[in-house]
Amino acid sequence: MIKQYFTQAWAQLRQQPLISTVSIAGTALAIFLIMLVVMIQQVQVVPFAPESNRDRFLHVKWMSISNKDWGDGTSNGPMSVRTARECFQSLKTPEAVSIYACQTESTPVSLPGQPSTGVDMLQTDDVFWRVFDFSFTAGKPYDKATFDAGIPVAVVTESVSRHLFGTTESVGREFLLNHAPYRVCGVVKDVSTLATTAYGQVWIPFTSTDFENDVWSDHMGMASCIILARDRSDFPAIREEAERRKLEYNTLIGERGYKLIYRNRPYDQEKNALVEGANVEPDVDAARRQRLVIFVILLIVPAINLSSMTQSRLRQRVTEVGVRRAFGSTRMEIMGQIVAENMVVTFFAGVLGLLLSVTFAYLGESMLFAEGFSKAVNAPLIDASILLHASTFGWALLFCFILNLLSSGIPAWKASRVGIVNALGGKLQK
Repeated sequence: MIKQYFTQAWAQLRQQPLISTVSIAGTALAIFLIMLVVMIQQVQVVPFAPESNRDRFLHVKWMSISNKDWGDGTSNGPMSVRTARECFQSLKTPEAVSIYACQTESTPVSLPGQPSTGVDMLQTDDVFWRVFDFSFTAGKPYDKATFDAGIPVAVVTESVSRHLFGTTESVGREFLLNHAPYRVCGVVKDVSTLATTAYGQVWIPFTSTDFENDVWSDHMGMASCIILARDRSDFPAIREEAERRKLEYNTLIGERGYKLIYRNRPYDQEKNALVEGANVEPDVDAARRQRLVIFVILLIVPAINLSSMTQSRLRQRVTEVGVRRAFGSTRMEIMGQIVAENMVVTFFAGVLGLLLSVTFAYLGESMLFAEGFSKAVNAPLIDASILLHASTFGWALLFCFILNLLSSGIPAWKASRVGIVNALGGKLQK
């Protein structure tokens, strides 16, 4: 039966090449636009290395603090290392909690006596390497002892290593980072800027700099936290423990009039991707509704046009419908065959649309996936592991199925209800 559907669909494409070409192009364009929207969303939430545990991440990138002397005003932004340790790294429920700088810094690197080049540097703790799964090609990350001692070591990407030393085998070699000597302890594969939390080109222990002293309002600074849960089912327990720890901490700092405000943090990956400011809680439901409206528009508009083309093709098959009805085919069988045949065409057009969307995503990376990072030394580009996931194909198949029903459902229903006599006479009427 499936083979028959493919054969019939191919025959229809050959008999009406112009209408078929327009139908395929329209379907491919619709899937192309929809899948671009899906990919733009997916790169923010779907796991990929080194953020392969995104489904278990909880983020506290920023927070707010108030003081009784400020009235209704608040100070908003990243936290101090002290606050991060007291409020989050002390939690017992998570598998790991890492403290890192809230953003990368464009920092000069060089070898002695040579011109410097700017790279994106991220300051982290040692737990950072347990939360993220970087691909080390040489050496290893700095450990707790190295971190606690504040030893000036660095993990660098392959492109930075090649730029500085002409090779990726640079473990143990020294270079100047912001004019201070650092030793390479590990080399990792280049990281995409789409890995918004893990991204960097050079990573160093924040204990090797004056990072911990960069504070304001006593409890705010330049640090952010990421929490790795053992399982997503632990999210409520982690939030409850974080809330209890906040109340304890607020009691302590309340003696000086301060009060931490989380705004329902920590956030999961989807909610964190929507964050625009420390003092505004993202509306996940509103964002989902917005995407749903976009999907509906991108499906209904082409479906209306494709429906008329399906109707045109069926006018050429009225007699066939009449013959089949005369030999005992039911209306549901007629309708099912028309929808199934059209699904074959829609599927091939959908594959074409998906390929176009992936190609466009590669070529238009800087436009579609722009991030607020400098791209200094051979900035990594997106690859298939970031754009293509099982869910990507699932969404594409779902949209093909919906578009097929919208574009062929009504014409198929009308064709199945044509009277046998009228159908044999070539009339597409009841």
